[in-house]
Amino acid sequence: MNRQQHWETVYTTKTTDAVSWYRPHLDRSLALIERVAPDRGAAVLDVGGGASTLVDDLLARGYRDLSVLDISAEALSVTRKRLGESAHAVTWLAVDLLDAPLQEARFDLWHDRAVFHFLTEADQRANYVRQLTHALKPGGHAVLATFGPDGPMKCSGLDTMRYSIEGLTQALGDGFALIDSTLELHATPFDTTQQFLYALFQRAPARTTRETS
Repeated sequence: MNRQQHWETVYTTKTTDAVSWYRPHLDRSLALIERVAPDRGAAVLDVGGGASTLVDDLLARGYRDLSVLDISAEALSVTRKRLGESAHAVTWLAVDLLDAPLQEARFDLWHDRAVFHFLTEADQRANYVRQLTHALKPGGHAVLATFGPDGPMKCSGLDTMRYSIEGLTQALGDGFALIDSTLELHATPFDTTQQFLYALFQRAPARTTRETS
């Protein structure tokens, strides 16, 4: 079963609140987004948004340029149905992030909660960083939430990676500067906890002509 088939199966066989990563609201993500992208016209991409309520809450806060990407068309369908008419205000991308045709320097903010830690192969992670660098504006921000050092080694039947802040910073490379980070214990719907590492990065600003001469 490939990645797409796996996630389509997850979202066709389980309800939104019956997956381990479910939270009614992504409060920490929302706080970080509002911190670095207070302009409601900022272009925000939610990578692996699935059936998350983040897009609902961003719309409620007045954000007007929202895109949600997920490998599972079923997951996006769940969210669109939940939003009703408001779904027309969002761009929906049912594609695999690793080969998605993203527009260059399109987004002010890139949000990813629980995608990067599923990329267990080095070439997948390198491709992710290329996509991030390509789609995020110079000076733009990335909010990444991965499993922390004590997080689970498997999730949804798949192997995962666990990250320290040093490891995550190294994985993104020199093109991104760490702004802030924190650990969070996520309470799953099954009365267990998962350790997440939340990190805020900024892409290096574009170099001026004087700097490159």
